[in-house]
Amino acid sequence: MTSQRTPVGIRFKDAGKVYYFDGSGFDLNVGTFVVVDTSHGKEIGRVVIAPDQVIVSEIKESLKPILRLAEAEDLEHAQELKKKASEKLEVAKRRAIEDDLELRIIAGEYSIDGELLSFYYTSEDRVDFRTLQRALADEFDVKVQLLQIGERDRAKIIDGIGRCGERLCCSSWLTAFPTVSIKQAKEQDLPLNPSKLSGACGRLLCCLTYEYDQYREIKGGLPKVGARISTPTGNARVLKINVPKESISLAVEGMQDSVEVPLTEFRLMYGTAMRPKELTDTFEKDLMEKDVAEPDGAQPTNTPTTTVERTPRQRPRRRRGAGTPRPSVQQPQQPQPQASADQPRRRRRRGGRRRRRGGGGQGGSTQ
Repeated sequence: MTSQRTPVGIRFKDAGKVYYFDGSGFDLNVGTFVVVDTSHGKEIGRVVIAPDQVIVSEIKESLKPILRLAEAEDLEHAQELKKKASEKLEVAKRRAIEDDLELRIIAGEYSIDGELLSFYYTSEDRVDFRTLQRALADEFDVKVQLLQIGERDRAKIIDGIGRCGERLCCSSWLTAFPTVSIKQAKEQDLPLNPSKLSGACGRLLCCLTYEYDQYREIKGGLPKVGARISTPTGNARVLKINVPKESISLAVEGMQDSVEVPLTEFRLMYGTAMRPKELTDTFEKDLMEKDVAEPDGAQPTNTPTTTVERTPRQRPRRRRGAGTPRPSVQQPQQPQPQASADQPRRRRRRGGRRRRRGGGGQGGSTQ
């Protein structure tokens, strides 16, 4: 029978990813420092999610156990190793330049037991650093590994001050990098200048995603900038939509100054009466063409009708004699119902009543 797991969330850096470990047998609270075994050796982490805050059924992967609680000596030793790693970092940078390697070593850190030294570097292409790795391991008398990271991870490790004057979001609180596109900058009416939209990492600012959904929601039901609209006071053109102030600026025909209207008043007063000017012109044009095409007093119909011009039927002039009966005019035959097999078909006789009774026409002969 397997013992029940007690998952806890542990973070190794201020704004790093949260990893889960098995805390069975320990009384853990948020803020407690522990020693765990990771892929980079033994490290000191801080509990950020207590056992009673984790839903055990949602943790599917296997969990490594917590080795022990971190003591004060462990925290002091970690600070000493951090200073020692910064000294080794300068040596590694110099050796990389001497070997003419196209890589940039960013940071280095020791494991808590001092048996593993990890260096993080950035490079545009793949680099063969095995010679450098062996040289550093021989010089420092420790196992050395080089790990490649991206530009955003570089800015996260180095830390710094952003364009807003605050500490970088990725270094202070942002645990994962969002997907940023230039479309988000266009939606927020920002100047499409790479130097103004790039952060310390050289990529698009992560903060472009913070208010993107609000901008889409507010501007979703409004006309676009430059569109001509029809208002109760006349035709107007949209000059600007100020999302932070939640207002819209209009240039109304016949007025010299622009009019700034709050969005709440804009929707409440005009509502559906605010139609695009192009739609209004097209609707009025269709009505005018329809009035011209229909005569006065004619009832408009939804379906178009087709008029067929009929030409008078030409009859050849025949001179009738005294005993010649008047020729009958043949009418178009109507479709007759189909006779059944039991009932014989009746033959239709043509001619007037007098002819059926045996009478002739005018001047007819007698028997």
